[in-house]
Amino acid sequence: MNKNNIAVGLDIGTTKIVAMVGKRNEYGKLEILGVGNAKSLGVKRGVVNNITQTIQSIQNAVALAEAESGYKIKDVVVGIAGQHIRSIQHHEYISRENPDNVISDADIELLINQVQKLTMLPGEEIIHVLPQEFKIDDEAGIKEPIGMYGRRLEASFHVVVGQSSSIRNAGRCVKDAGLELSGLTLEPLASAEAVLSNEEKEAGVALIDIGGGTTDLAIFKDGIIRHTAVVPFGGNVITEDIKEGCSIIEKQAELLKTRFGSAWPGENRDNEIVSIPGLRGQDAKEISLKNLSKIIHARVVEIIEMIFSEIKAYGYDNPRKKLIAGIVLTGGGSELKHIKQLVEYITGIDTRIGFPNEHIAGDSAKVVARPLYATGVGLTMESDLNNSRSQIYVKGHENDDYYQVAKTNVVAQTVNAVTEIEQEQVVIKEKETEVIIESEVEKPSTVDNIKGRFFGNFLSKFKEFIDKSE
Repeated sequence: MNKNNIAVGLDIGTTKIVAMVGKRNEYGKLEILGVGNAKSLGVKRGVVNNITQTIQSIQNAVALAEAESGYKIKDVVVGIAGQHIRSIQHHEYISRENPDNVISDADIELLINQVQKLTMLPGEEIIHVLPQEFKIDDEAGIKEPIGMYGRRLEASFHVVVGQSSSIRNAGRCVKDAGLELSGLTLEPLASAEAVLSNEEKEAGVALIDIGGGTTDLAIFKDGIIRHTAVVPFGGNVITEDIKEGCSIIEKQAELLKTRFGSAWPGENRDNEIVSIPGLRGQDAKEISLKNLSKIIHARVVEIIEMIFSEIKAYGYDNPRKKLIAGIVLTGGGSELKHIKQLVEYITGIDTRIGFPNEHIAGDSAKVVARPLYATGVGLTMESDLNNSRSQIYVKGHENDDYYQVAKTNVVAQTVNAVTEIEQEQVVIKEKETEVIIESEVEKPSTVDNIKGRFFGNFLSKFKEFIDKSE
């Protein structure tokens, strides 16, 4: 039976906070119903540093998405990023007591529990446990071990770790904004789902997500995540350099970067000048576009070289680790003019710009078809996979109290969840909502089961911590 659930992703970024509401259509594409984009005031380099301002920004973004989509948002899938994120490779095994019995979910559960017991540095906790491949006795390269026989079950894991305080601060902001946290995912993994194809992940590809506060890297090979890293520099440091180098205010520096900036100084002639209005009656300031590009070029080269060192650490020059699909750039920073050419020049690897339109329905793709929305689209896709029932349909009731509250940027009360099935529609009569429950659910794979169990345990413990701290 086809599912047509509503999904909500929340991208808490350094420069912007995006709330995105989507729905899977009959062709399997994600239709974007509403997007709320609010300026991020309380986040620096991907980490919350002002709880009050972040809550207000989340409420603004969510209210705009609610007003545009006509759905009341109850829970969201949130992206985690920031310079505190790191990853490790870990190998774990168990010896089964009765090898005559086939490998079951219980064996996988035992293996996962041992990974969760890993000792982290003080103040750190595990965010993701991503299985790479399994090994049964001497047979390696197994992706689906359930139902097989064997005494020794081994697995390699990509474990993503972050600072507990940073994760809990983000969770606190989401809860105080009147929302429930239905999922957490690493932002470069969400972006990868939005802009990469399965063929690219199989062939080998490096995704570089250039955000406002950080630049994130995710490397895939043989369809498996192999390496992740976070560089604590992004578009904001470029803007800051322009501000200091040209002696202008931040707003003007950002406009200069996005409208006239280039990562390749050779493209500009010496006589190309842009005039910036002076402050409070002061004379206008003339800025050479060639000098502007030199400022941008210096910082972008630094960011790319830091990311390239992580790609080298992965060992991309090994024939077995070769990135056949090259590099994919996404995020707001990838919209900078000539950055693709600069990345190819520095790395010597084929590069393209990643647009989040492959999985999006035709008309709605125009709204979010920019790289800066890649993370938001990926989080919405993750919410759809999580089968998050988070809202009810209210379109046609624009004069109701709820709709007016949403338009004034105030998050309303939690309401019942509704899912549409096949051609059935939600019926609203006198503000009573008919709830439809799905009867068929697609059976998840072993990898999906692992993720589901881990996230369930992680989220329940996380919510318990938040509740106790009140």
